[in-house]
Amino acid sequence: MSHPAITAGRTAVITGAASGIGLAAARALAAQGMTIAMIDLPGPGLEAAATALAGARAFPLDVTDRGAVAAAAAVIFREMPPTTLLFNNAGMGLPSSALADREAWDRTLDVNFGGILTVAQAFVPGMLAHGLPAAVINTGSKQGITLPPGNPAYNVSKAAVKAYTESLEHELRNLPGSSVSAHLMIPGWVHTGMTAAAGAPKPAGAWTPEKAVEYMLDNLSRGDFYILCPDNDVSRTLDERRIAWAAGDIIENRPPLSRWHPAWGGAFKRSIDDL
Repeated sequence: MSHPAITAGRTAVITGAASGIGLAAARALAAQGMTIAMIDLPGPGLEAAATALAGARAFPLDVTDRGAVAAAAAVIFREMPPTTLLFNNAGMGLPSSALADREAWDRTLDVNFGGILTVAQAFVPGMLAHGLPAAVINTGSKQGITLPPGNPAYNVSKAAVKAYTESLEHELRNLPGSSVSAHLMIPGWVHTGMTAAAGAPKPAGAWTPEKAVEYMLDNLSRGDFYILCPDNDVSRTLDERRIAWAAGDIIENRPPLSRWHPAWGGAFKRSIDDL
């Protein structure tokens, strides 16, 4: 049983649709009879992906361009079947430091959070207006929850996605007459262009994009808000322990990111000895 938003003859709008999880989602939803609006940066990859899917349309644009997003939304609502699924999946990462790399910070936040905000604000009002059961899925990251050292700009951008999606779901469920729900996709290690060099073989620990999408849609069918994906290296239980430990830094008044602190790292490792 699938979520009622996934209905043959309706439209799924997918950002970051030319590759990785976005492309796998486009294929999976097209196989269920949905019409696919594929949004990604201009280029041959997007055109080839859309051409390969019957009934799909490519919308080449940058999700940080509010005018282009609004124009695409107008065309999709006017010319395509009702949009009942929005998969807000476009994202990127650049190396960053807490005290440097301002250009990397600006671009990462603009795409990973600003793009999700722009796309949601362009599409969700129209999804509310048609009154059909619909869903918004925003792609976050475990790094936006546990905040591992190494790329603070990416972590902050995905922490913002989590907070925004929680707020969006709260507003939608309290809006009279709303039949739109919001959900947070939290991928595990997925073998995509963001996580591996082009053409590199899939590591044994990583999931394929197809497996991640299958898991996402299965969780969506149950109505889950937090779609926390394991992978072949990290179990659901280990994810839960890591997330609980991160929250415990506040509750226990430990140093921030204590998993990686010399005085606390051993305590965390002991806390997962039974796994």
